[in-house]
Amino acid sequence: MIEAIRGIFNDIWGLWLTLGQTIRIWDVIDILIIALLIYRILSFMRKTSASSVIKGLVLLVFVAWLSNLFDMIIISYLLRQVLQMGVLVIVVLFQPEIRKMFEQMGASRWNILFRSRGRYFNIESAIHHVVIACDAMSRSETGAIIVFEREVGLNDYAITGTGVDAAISSELIQNIFYHNSPLHDGALLIREGRLLAAACMLPLSNSVNLSRDLGMRHRAGVGLSERSDAIVVIVSEQSGAISVAIDGMLKRHLNIDTFEKLLKSELTLQESRSKRRKG
Repeated sequence: MIEAIRGIFNDIWGLWLTLGQTIRIWDVIDILIIALLIYRILSFMRKTSASSVIKGLVLLVFVAWLSNLFDMIIISYLLRQVLQMGVLVIVVLFQPEIRKMFEQMGASRWNILFRSRGRYFNIESAIHHVVIACDAMSRSETGAIIVFEREVGLNDYAITGTGVDAAISSELIQNIFYHNSPLHDGALLIREGRLLAAACMLPLSNSVNLSRDLGMRHRAGVGLSERSDAIVVIVSEQSGAISVAIDGMLKRHLNIDTFEKLLKSELTLQESRSKRRKG
C-alpha cells in the first residue's frame, strides 16, 4: 500500500517536473490573459439579456452532440450548418452587447492614471446639491435629466450641448432646468463634481422592456446607461417622480432618502477606487 502511494507521488512529481521544463513563463501569462478575458466577457454578459441567449446556444450545442451520438442524420446535418455560421449568428444576436463592450473599452478615460494626486473628485458635494435640486424639482414637477460621468468618457455627448464648466450648486441646477431656460431641454453632464455641459443630446434606448408610459427623458437616460457606466438621474415632468438609470436598468419612484443613498453607494465607491488607482 505504501509503495503504491509512493509510486503515485513519484508520478505526480515527475509530471510536475516535466511541465516545469516545457511550460514557459509566457505560456502562464497567455493562459491568465485568456482566463481574465473569458471572465470579463461572462461577467459582462451576465448583466445583460445575453445570458439567456448563451444558455440557448449551449443547449443547441448539446442537442447537436446528442444527434451526432445517436446518428440522427437530418438533425445533425441541420445543426452543423447552423453552427458553422456560429460567429455570424453571435454577432447578430449580441450586437447591442458587443457594441456596448467596445464603446466602454474605447471610451474609457485612460488619462485618469496621469492626473494630479491633489485633484480628488468632489463627489459628496455634487451629490448633496443634486439631491436638493431634484427634491425641489420633484415637488414642482420640473423635468430634468442629470448625468454623472464615471470611467467611460462622455465627450461625444458633451459636445452636442452647451459648455458650462462651473462649480455645482442646487440653485444653478434648478435654473438650468427651469421651463423657460434655453438650456432646460436636454441633459446636464457632471464630471468630477463640476457641471460640464447642459442641453446635451443622449441616445434613446431600444429596449422593449421599458414601460410604454415612459417619456423621452427616461428612454434617453436608459439609453446612455446602456452604452456607458454613467449614473443618470431623471425627474419626471408629469409626476415629479425621481428615477435613476444604471447599466440599462431603471429604478423608478425613489423617495429622497433612497435616492441619496443610491447615489452615495454608486459614486462614492467609484471615488475610492479612483483614489486607490492614483495611489
